[in-house]
Amino acid sequence: MGGAVSAGEDNDDLIDNLKEAQYIRTERVEQAFRAIDRGDYYLEGYRDNAYKDLAWKHGNIHLSAPCIYSEVMEALKLQPGLSFLNLGSGTGYLSTMVGLILGPFGINHGIELHSDVVEYAKEKLESFIKNSDSFDKFEFCEPAFVVGNCLQIASDSHQYDRIYCGAGVQKDHENYMKILLKVGGILVMPIEDQPLDSEEDEKMEEDSKDEEEKDSSEAVKHEEPPQNLLREKIMKLPLPESLKAYLTYFRDK
Repeated sequence: MGGAVSAGEDNDDLIDNLKEAQYIRTERVEQAFRAIDRGDYYLEGYRDNAYKDLAWKHGNIHLSAPCIYSEVMEALKLQPGLSFLNLGSGTGYLSTMVGLILGPFGINHGIELHSDVVEYAKEKLESFIKNSDSFDKFEFCEPAFVVGNCLQIASDSHQYDRIYCGAGVQKDHENYMKILLKVGGILVMPIEDQPLDSEEDEKMEEDSKDEEEKDSSEAVKHEEPPQNLLREKIMKLPLPESLKAYLTYFRDK
């Protein structure tokens, strides 16, 4: 998990390494990473490991490896004014970086199962706003963190342009996550039933709802849209799981 790039001497050095390895590819994402020192999200006594490309876990507190956060930030294709939902928002590190891109007219929500982690995230957010030299250089969409189970969100809740699921959920919950996604939105979550804190390589996939989905749902008045019926048929075929995944998910290129 992680270890894809060399360790940095400090936050900027780590970002340089992530850029060189093509994990960070856009200026907008680079600026967000440089503005927030990853080391500030570590407990005292553990900061020496902050600039290594490794995940870190202490009790309920968890930070994914820098290369993973880089891939997530790039895959989300963030733009100012979008709405973002972080399922399993943890320390708030990712949500805070996202807020630097969304700007003052965006929406930035995080749901976290553990109340102690939500308090930790709020403390880190307050510290960033009060103490960071970078804060005044951005128009910030401040994240709002709440305690909750991301699998118990009402189906009629607010829909979002971008969703990241870092929580340890099974792949068969993917369709549930899509209910919270706007048409044309992007969902980034683990695949292959591997939660982001597993000891195996972390993988993500993007899932975009195209406008065609909206058109077909309006034209056909069945309880389920036709693409769901097609998906069920594909899943019953004696095909490799990787091929089924390719056939059943639209990938935003």
